[in-house]
Amino acid sequence: MTHTILRLPAVKERTGLSRSSIYLRMANNEFPKSVSLGGRAVGWVEFDIDEWIVARIEESRINDLG
Repeated sequence: MTHTILRLPAVKERTGLSRSSIYLRMANNEFPKSVSLGGRAVGWVEFDIDEWIVARIEESRINDLG
């Protein structure tokens, strides 16, 4: 299985969230944790971000029905 690491600009683009929103949600365990790439560089596993997006869509649709 191949893992793709997304850097912050790609994560921001995919999610529509700002940097501060991403880090705030991470602190509240509401967003996938980043992985260290060495030094001060971090990234996110693409699969984790995709799963988070799908979960947000599902929650939204359930809330629309309820």
